[in-house]
Amino acid sequence: MASLVFRQAVSSFPSAGPSCSSGCHHDSRNSLVKLLPKVNKINLGCSATSTCSSVHKHSWALQASTSQISVADTISSPSNDTTNDKPKKTNEAALILIRHGESMWNEKNLFTGCVDVPLTKKGVEEAIEAGKRISNIPVDMIFTSSLIRAQMTAMLAMSQHRRRKVPIIMHNESEQAKSWSEVHSEDTIKQSIPVVTAWQLNERMYGKLQGLNKQETAEKFGKEKVHEWRRSYDIPPPDGESLEMCAERAVAYFKENIETQLQSGQNIVIAAHGNSLRSIIMYLDALTSEEVINLELSTGIPLLYIFKEGKFMRRGSPVGPTEAGVYAYTRRLAAYRQKLDDMLQ
Repeated sequence: MASLVFRQAVSSFPSAGPSCSSGCHHDSRNSLVKLLPKVNKINLGCSATSTCSSVHKHSWALQASTSQISVADTISSPSNDTTNDKPKKTNEAALILIRHGESMWNEKNLFTGCVDVPLTKKGVEEAIEAGKRISNIPVDMIFTSSLIRAQMTAMLAMSQHRRRKVPIIMHNESEQAKSWSEVHSEDTIKQSIPVVTAWQLNERMYGKLQGLNKQETAEKFGKEKVHEWRRSYDIPPPDGESLEMCAERAVAYFKENIETQLQSGQNIVIAAHGNSLRSIIMYLDALTSEEVINLELSTGIPLLYIFKEGKFMRRGSPVGPTEAGVYAYTRRLAAYRQKLDDMLQ
């Protein structure tokens, strides 16, 4: 039986709300995660090659015990290892951050902001590659922005996970949406992962720049002015949102809704955007406002953190399922991978 009903947890999350209270701009698509001069680089150590709550009363457990797990086709995550059929508590959990793959407006060099555009073919490939990189890391819950490019990235990434659980978007916008989305099989629920969408994780809103070509905008307003709009911490573009404003709502959401899940031992994926993820990393790594504006995130490159004893430890980006001794894994994650290997042989 589920130890916590997902309905209770999801009800505490803000609804998806407006499709954008923030923007979706994408910078430096070709660089790996890095900090420029004023900060130490985030070393990835690898190459690029290598709201449906209110389901039936036993649905969507946030913490699973061994009694929930089918021996034939399931495996407990490290956070839920058991001894003598009793849950063994741990203070360690995995947090994976993924900036979505290339969007169709990235390809056209347009300011995207809150405009809801899908991935390109390249973006789809990037999302799939991201999934391969995290295919040996346990995932109990997924958070995405309300924008389709982040949701596509999360879904495509999870299609590569060796655990083969199905991500299901939770629809919490109305009672009808809840009731029409009910899942009536406990076996199906055990093989699913809840996906919570939140506008607070959206990219920052670029105001009157949205839809404009970046090069043409720089020629019209001047490179320095456009660079100021794009890269300063507290100066927003016309009628838009500054990085500081984006950080206020993204970090507040993270602390209230995601960090609490990590504290309970849940392994989390966040699929979001350049600026919302910069904001969260600023919090995780205690960066200054000067440091965060130099933080670059590549599309489709996952970044792994370990949450342990109330602290976040950055482990870099996993290099893929064929790498035998991935430096990013802790002993607990390595044990999980070994269980996958044993189960799938």
